[in-house]
Amino acid sequence: MTAPPKRPPNRRAGLPLQHQIYQDLRDAIVAGRLRPGERLLSARDLAASLGVARGTVDAALGRLTGEGYVETRGPAGSFISPHVAAMAPSPAPRAGRAEAVPDPPSRIGAFQPGLPALDAFPRTLWSRLTARAARQLAPAALAYPDPAGLPPLRAAIAAYLALARGIACDAAQVFVTAGYQGALALIARARLAPGATVWVEDPGYLRARQGLAAADAVLVPVPVDAEGLDVAAGRARAPRAGFALVTPTHQSPLGMALSLRRRLALLAWAEAAGAWIIEDDYDSEFRYTGAPLPALKSLDRAGRVLYAGSFSKTLFPALRLGYLVVPAAEVAAFAAAAGSLHQGCPSLEQAVVAAFLTEGHFARHLRRMRLLYAARRAALTASLGAAFGNTARIDRQAGGMHLLLRLPGRNDIELAARAAASGLAPQPLSALAIEAGGQGGLMLGFATAAEQDAPMLARRLAAALGAGRG
Repeated sequence: MTAPPKRPPNRRAGLPLQHQIYQDLRDAIVAGRLRPGERLLSARDLAASLGVARGTVDAALGRLTGEGYVETRGPAGSFISPHVAAMAPSPAPRAGRAEAVPDPPSRIGAFQPGLPALDAFPRTLWSRLTARAARQLAPAALAYPDPAGLPPLRAAIAAYLALARGIACDAAQVFVTAGYQGALALIARARLAPGATVWVEDPGYLRARQGLAAADAVLVPVPVDAEGLDVAAGRARAPRAGFALVTPTHQSPLGMALSLRRRLALLAWAEAAGAWIIEDDYDSEFRYTGAPLPALKSLDRAGRVLYAGSFSKTLFPALRLGYLVVPAAEVAAFAAAAGSLHQGCPSLEQAVVAAFLTEGHFARHLRRMRLLYAARRAALTASLGAAFGNTARIDRQAGGMHLLLRLPGRNDIELAARAAASGLAPQPLSALAIEAGGQGGLMLGFATAAEQDAPMLARRLAAALGAGRG
């Protein structure tokens, strides 16, 4: 049975005791002092050995369980997860040279951001298309696929982007990738030299920063405000940066759109500096107020925007397919980079997605999901208001798949740990900031929360956080 951390928590350290216990256990797991499969002491014994309340230990273990480091096996107790053997710690990167740090394994929990409504995915239709595509596979299709992607899928993506996002491109400019991370890896291989300076939104998408870290990039945090990325601040901090990573349609995680004034300023800077703009157009399909916003790429006249998208949120994450659209002048360079980077994505999945797009299923699926998400968003917003009363503020974004729950005066990392101890999976907003003083709050994914479950989930969250109407 695994022993507790060697040192007791420091009550004068300025950090909550449960966070200190969580950090000590996590560091021991990552360093290999606690090995996969080993059983932990019971919460009661661990609390007694550390001289703290059992609830404090429960909160720390709940957070480790929610992040995948610990598995609970009922009466048998808690064990170090077998999936963490190769894990390394993942602190938020600071300005300067980035370090590659993996995320913990994903777990499905209520309020987990970034997950689509998997219960509403048309699995029967998908199975039928998959079976048909498998029957139609020619022997040549069983060999290594084209690293740039299956031609029918590249053509289907180009047609979809022209209609839905206002992007004029041909199939040769589209590269199929292993999700969004694959798009970043392709950009890094083709154009991002080690030590390149990159503007990144602060706060911003953590996994994007980690993807750039793998290319040994130097990250420059640029603040965002009501108009999105502050281009003037970026120019002041790093005028000669080679890249800017932005989420212009729906800023991740705050949700505002990059204003037209800022879009034009960003494009002008990139053209003058010879820099590249990486446009992450995540969640653009889901907007609930106003007309859909065009992609930044649709305004690019100088060929400086590298446009990335994926099917993780529109279809399902396990598909692991994304795409990158490059300027026509860059096709040869990116084709060479794709060939040296990987042997291509699986042909069967590409063929199924191509059929899903070209036969109209994708457009119908998106229409259904917009209606479903709007209803789930409204139900959860109302339920949170009833459960929390005036103790919290709920920020509803114009699009996307999550809400922001603000509890003034509360530490959002500690709140997320309390929620994890109750089997819930919101994400603390401050963990996505690079510089100190970031806004606090909880990101609550609503796409997986059925309308009839919203009141119960809101009450569970309020009870876990010790907030609300009592």
